Amino acid sequence: MASDRVLSDMQRAMQGALATHWRLFMVQGVALIVLGLLAIAAPVAATIVANLFIGWLLFIGGVVGLVALFSTHEVPAFLWGLLTAALSVTVGIVLIWNPLEAALTITLVLTAFFIAEGVFQIVASLAYRHMLGGSVGWMLLSGVADLLLAAVIIAGWPLSAAWALGLLVGINLLTSGWAILMAALVGRKLAENL
Repeated sequence: MASDRVLSDMQRAMQGALATHWRLFMVQGVALIVLGLLAIAAPVAATIVANLFIGWLLFIGGVVGLVALFSTHEVPAFLWGLLTAALSVTVGIVLIWNPLEAALTITLVLTAFFIAEGVFQIVASLAYRHMLGGSVGWMLLSGVADLLLAAVIIAGWPLSAAWALGLLVGINLLTSGWAILMAALVGRKLAENL
């Protein structure tokens, strides 16, 4: 009984958020669709850009970590912090220096992400099917698409790593954007009924 009430309160809160912010969800959905189409059109370039972006994030984060570590006194677990920051700098340099070769590792990580996101979207679409209305099928489709994308990567491994990251990120962005756009349309209908 209490869990049904909590679920009902969550559903009302989610519907309220959709109704109130449907325009923001629509903008997010359209932006993801456009970015997805760009990545699909140039998958090798998208792979390189993704690796460079991740490389720079890791490198900068590691440098900041090292500066912070040596700027403070008596840091607990100094060795652990030093190893973590140095690893971040090293991995960042590797990704920046050779983004296509680094695509192998990043593509494996992305495959794991697609599997996790696909399972989450399928479970969420089934759990919230009463609340999502017509968008539930799109969310379910997006989850299935993520699992299929992971299967494509695994089937073509290791040759798929050069183009797969960019292409699959593009397809993921496209399907996720479409699912969010459909949820925004449900939110617009909810807002009209208030």
